[in-house]
Order: sequence, then C-alpha cells, then structure tokens
Amino acid sequence: MLDQLLKLVEQNAGQAIVGNKAIPDQLNNAAIKEVTNQIFNGLKGQVTRGNMEQVISLFQAGSTKATSPVIDSIIQTVTSSLSSKFNIAPDVARSVADQIVPPVMNQVIKKTNDPRDIDFDLQQMLRGMTGNSQLDISGMLPATPKTTIGSIGQVFSKLFGK
Repeated sequence: MLDQLLKLVEQNAGQAIVGNKAIPDQLNNAAIKEVTNQIFNGLKGQVTRGNMEQVISLFQAGSTKATSPVIDSIIQTVTSSLSSKFNIAPDVARSVADQIVPPVMNQVIKKTNDPRDIDFDLQQMLRGMTGNSQLDISGMLPATPKTTIGSIGQVFSKLFGK
C-alpha cells in the first residue's frame, strides 16, 4: 500500500512541495516521501491507539471532512515532521499539509470504496497496520450489496490475476 500511497502524494505535491520556494528542489523527493510516511504512520498510529472504529468510519464516510479527528491528527503530524526535518517554518509546513493530506486521503478513501481497486483494500490495510493477519472488520462495516459485490469481485480478480 505504501507504494500506491506514494504515487498519490506525488500526484498531489505539485504546488505544495515541488512549486514551493520554501522547500529546496533537492529536498522535494525527500519531502514527498516524508509526507507519505507520515500519512501511513498517522493512520497506523490511530489504529494501534485503539481508534480503529474511527478509521473505519472515515473510510466508510466516502470523503474526508474538515472536522475529522483522524485527518486533523495526520495534518498535525505531517506539519510537525516537515517543520522539524526540513527546517520549514511551521505555517509553511501547515500549508503543505493542508494542501496534500485531505486530497490524498479523499483519493485513498475513494479507492478503498472501489471494489475494482484491489490495491486499496481496507481490511488488508488494517491487517498490515495491526500486524494481525486474521483481523476481520466485516462486523464493523455496514452490510451493503456493494461490500458483497466488492468481495466477490476481489476474489475473482485474484483468481484470474486482474
């Protein structure tokens, strides 16, 4: 999942990182990787601190909200990391986080809810974050035909290698 997340951050880093004069060009790739790691670690941290239901709820909501505690926490983590590791003013680091984290999370949420996109499977993501390969979140998800169809679609796509 980390590779796919990196691609999404790269796609959204144009003005926020690459076009930002406060971030030297030679640090662009490192800043993009740092944002990616902090988004992943932020989600993982929420899960390991016992906030799995909040994370699942965020992914079931379909899009990020400005008031989401999970997103706010990730933005704060990205801000702090960019500021300290790249010696960027806190307000500039916050601006970068505000420009990248919500759109990237929206894309991750969309992909997770798309049964055809097996690269972003919420259960697999949470299994990886918790280290519990037997984790079953089906009881925490609302029962919808989409979930069932998605599961069947994922099985067939794995069987036939698509």
